[in-house]
Amino acid sequence: MKKISVLLFALAISIVSCKNDKKDTKTSEEEVVATEKFVVKPEATSVKWTAYKTTEKKGVGGEFTTVNFDIKSGASAEEALNGLAFSIPISSLFTNDATNTRDAKIKESFFGSMLDTEILKGTIKVADTKYVASLTMNGVTHDLPLDVKITEERRVTMTGVMNLKDWNALDALAALNKVCFDLHKGPDGVSKTWEDVAIEVSTYLRKN
Repeated sequence: MKKISVLLFALAISIVSCKNDKKDTKTSEEEVVATEKFVVKPEATSVKWTAYKTTEKKGVGGEFTTVNFDIKSGASAEEALNGLAFSIPISSLFTNDATNTRDAKIKESFFGSMLDTEILKGTIKVADTKYVASLTMNGVTHDLPLDVKITEERRVTMTGVMNLKDWNALDALAALNKVCFDLHKGPDGVSKTWEDVAIEVSTYLRKN
């Protein structure tokens, strides 16, 4: 009987020990999930834009090949993006123009007619699931509303439409239209450069 009691006691201790081990393992896994962070991946980020010319509103596409972030992390995609500061060198503007003249005209006549001609900067802000980019251009800071889509693979797409008058940039637009006057004519013979510019930012959130 004593041997049986000892064996039962040993078995009970073993079962309790296994339960404790499982509990500790679960706690450890929960801690890993709780401490998992997400951060924007700069090398996977693109900033594209589409401007418009002629009365038919023909699109002219381009991009900024460089975007810099003050990297911050968050426990969710929304948290990682909220408060994310960025800067974009205007020198990185690229339109893949075969004539190699369009980029120079935009940099010199459009951005060159503004204040702070070297860089665009701003901050992504999130409130009540609504996103805006607080963008500073031409010495003016204005909120640009964004439509945001985030996939299960943590690919983030942000789109919005800038109205240049919100950044006091209509004089700069007129300067651009002047140097592109003939190129911005449509079949009706009218030269026009539109005030709205479509923006699309694509990036990826990696686990930190």
